Amino acid sequence: MTDKESLLPQPAPTPGRPLLGMTALVVEDSLYFCDALRLLCLHSGARIRRADCLRSARRHLQVYRPSVMIVDMGLPDGSGLDLIKEVGNGEPRVNVILGTSARENGAELARAAGADGFLSKPVESLGVFQQTILENCAPETRPAGPRIMRTDMIDPDPIAFREDMSHAASLLEDCHEGPVLDYVARFLEGVAHTARDRPLEQAVQAILHGDPGAPAAPAKVARLAGLVQERLGERMVI
Repeated sequence: MTDKESLLPQPAPTPGRPLLGMTALVVEDSLYFCDALRLLCLHSGARIRRADCLRSARRHLQVYRPSVMIVDMGLPDGSGLDLIKEVGNGEPRVNVILGTSARENGAELARAAGADGFLSKPVESLGVFQQTILENCAPETRPAGPRIMRTDMIDPDPIAFREDMSHAASLLEDCHEGPVLDYVARFLEGVAHTARDRPLEQAVQAILHGDPGAPAAPAKVARLAGLVQERLGERMVI
């Protein structure tokens, strides 16, 4: 199935904008990381659409087939790995399916689920972003001739970071254990890694790397919630 845009003549990729004519569906709940991908797509020539959960992504896929899907592995209503498997086995298949995560074993898990490649958070290099997509594209869809290897580094909007902190803070107010806490920790793991916020990332790891199945210690949750509130305060001052 397709949308109206795909019925229009598509521009040919160029050495400077090698993703011209492509549409990327980003399945990601972090606004901060989405803004990074938005900038990467903008400078590469690709259109971008966003889904913040599995349900939204499936609605998108009922209407059109993107050229590229970039799927976060931890989503509010389930695992992105399930969506990767689903789309990878679909007909017609999305041309390029990439997983993304801050997890150390993320690439292995994504490829086992059927992803063509993997983007490890943070994704800051325009050249790395373009190369990861193009090396998984069919040869006829790549720009002909030499390609400019961009060295640009992107910097996402700090307002998007604050929106992510606000989202996490609202969830942490009402939940201190169980699946919701696990989701918030995974969410913050990706945001902290993207922002290179080492103290926040360490607080997240203290919760994620505890005894499996055991409730997180209240002090660890309080520490995490306190750091989130600190970052909200810092952004409000700015």
